[in-house]
Amino acid sequence: MSDYQIPAQTRIGHVHLKVSNLQRSLDFYCGLLGFELMTTYGDAAAFISAGGYHHHIGLNTWHSKNSPPAPERAPGLYHTAILYPERKDLAAILKRLIDARYQITGASDHGVSEAIYLNDPDENGVELYWDRPRDKWPLDEHGNLTMFTRHLDIEGLMATLEE
Repeated sequence: MSDYQIPAQTRIGHVHLKVSNLQRSLDFYCGLLGFELMTTYGDAAAFISAGGYHHHIGLNTWHSKNSPPAPERAPGLYHTAILYPERKDLAAILKRLIDARYQITGASDHGVSEAIYLNDPDENGVELYWDRPRDKWPLDEHGNLTMFTRHLDIEGLMATLEE
């Protein structure tokens, strides 16, 4: 292995998903989650964004139109994680999902973050989360990060909507 270390300012710019039905995916990502449609590439691809960026998520049917979901027990994407700026924003999308009766597959407190899990229409995993401030991240006695998976305090999360 080399001594090269990726620059700390590096970010994941976007994810590009193969989907079976473009409109159904747009209904989920734009209609339910609230992303903005930036542009389409014919009737086989679309690029969506939060806040006007050229695209955070690409969706295409180039090799997957009308295909079944990928097998769960095969290599591939585990989930796409969508980071919300504030805890209240995570509560707002959770309320939207509940109001839409959209199936939630999990909810966890990871110490560094709180997360809601669900699947998109093609069974691609989606994590909706917010990060706690770094000074609130759990550390062990040696100062090492100690992430965990615990029950999410849904009631506490939803109470932020009343603040």
